[in-house]
Amino acid sequence: MTREHWSGRFGFVLAAAGSAIGLGNLWKFPYITWNNHGGAFVLVYLLCICVVGLPLMCAEILIGRRAEASVSTAFGKLGHGHWGIIGFLGVLSGFVILGFYSVIAGWSLSSFGECLSWSVSGYEKPPAEAFDAFLASPGKQIGLAAAFSSMTALIVWRGISGGIERASKILMPALLLILIYILISVSQLSGFGQSLEFLFRPNFSELGDHAVLEALGHAFFTLSLGMGAMITYGSYIQKKERIVPISITVVVLDTVIALMACMIMYSIIFSVEGMSEQVGRSTVGMLFVTLPQLFYTEMAGAGGAIVGPLFYVLVAFAALSSTISLLEVIVSLFVDRYGWKRSKATIASASAVFGLSILSALSLGANGFLSSVKVFGDSEEGLRHTLNVTLTADKGGVLSILDHVSANWLLPIGGLLIALYVGWALPSRDSDEELFPDRTGGLVFKVWLYFVRFVVPIAIGWIIVAVIRGGDFS
Repeated sequence: MTREHWSGRFGFVLAAAGSAIGLGNLWKFPYITWNNHGGAFVLVYLLCICVVGLPLMCAEILIGRRAEASVSTAFGKLGHGHWGIIGFLGVLSGFVILGFYSVIAGWSLSSFGECLSWSVSGYEKPPAEAFDAFLASPGKQIGLAAAFSSMTALIVWRGISGGIERASKILMPALLLILIYILISVSQLSGFGQSLEFLFRPNFSELGDHAVLEALGHAFFTLSLGMGAMITYGSYIQKKERIVPISITVVVLDTVIALMACMIMYSIIFSVEGMSEQVGRSTVGMLFVTLPQLFYTEMAGAGGAIVGPLFYVLVAFAALSSTISLLEVIVSLFVDRYGWKRSKATIASASAVFGLSILSALSLGANGFLSSVKVFGDSEEGLRHTLNVTLTADKGGVLSILDHVSANWLLPIGGLLIALYVGWALPSRDSDEELFPDRTGGLVFKVWLYFVRFVVPIAIGWIIVAVIRGGDFS
């Protein structure tokens, strides 16, 4: 079977950027940057992106292209079948993350509908308990997750160039244009200048003890690393394309969009008296409860009726571009390893994921057992309690457990193994030929190899140790 390829560099860049740019850029990064006092944290984060994120992204992409196989079969094709655990972890990560991510992504559809209704019929302040009631509604949660899962499956069904690449060429430019429009709109707010100062004027005296670790963790997670998505996407790159410039472009796009999202949210926060004291309490509440209302109360004169619906189109596009890559990791297992047709593999994969999504959707209050269940039971002492605390931070509820396990265990372990594989098991000649085919043996390659062999494993190892000691990156 002839392997599909991206039509060119532009298509891959947009698809890879779409995989990296997700809810983390619009939700988590603004939250952790706020809690770590802005400017100095941003500089530390940019440093972590350069020394950990970028080298590991190059490593993942070169594995895929060298093997011309997805994460599930790449290591066997490269003659290192005993490293196949990485492929297993990649597929498992995609399955687990999609199992809860599509539920949260579905909330963007609900918020879009709510904002559109307010724009057409006029704003009415919802009851304080409205969002809790929404979370506890099984019909709404499952229906929205089904809608988002169906959109994802339809795109993946259509293949690489006809599905994922074509969708990325629509979603990513649209996402960027919407961001620019919203940024121009919020620049009229009184808090815009303060948001820029907060983000870009570093004050290292405000940098907390855990800021470096948090910046390091997000630099790793934001680029879709450790789950095999970049290995799988890399397997569709033509040999004529240059991996390093492509990777740099993806990293820059991801970072710029995260910073733009911060400017938008902080401009609104600084424009509303008393809002800055409330931000650190709940990321969910800020994005899906407070922010929609602020578009219609504090931005009425700055086009809030237009910005509100557009913002949640932006959130939906960012989420969809990420769910596409996650599902492709799973689908490629059946296509590459078992020779299934893409249509059959997509239906089977999407159906299995949706089954897990139903459990996640019902664990937000609709079902008491699923909302409180713990992996090792409810014991408050003994071995089972210790395992709950160590492996899941003693969290209850299907969605919370899936989120915790993927962010704190599956992705870091996968990323660590990938770095060790490329640094020590894959012949350096192979890596050099993929990254620098025109000038092998150069200084830049040696610096990159040093980072992959030593800096990246130590950095990810630090994350894993922090998790063992009670840290949480979910």
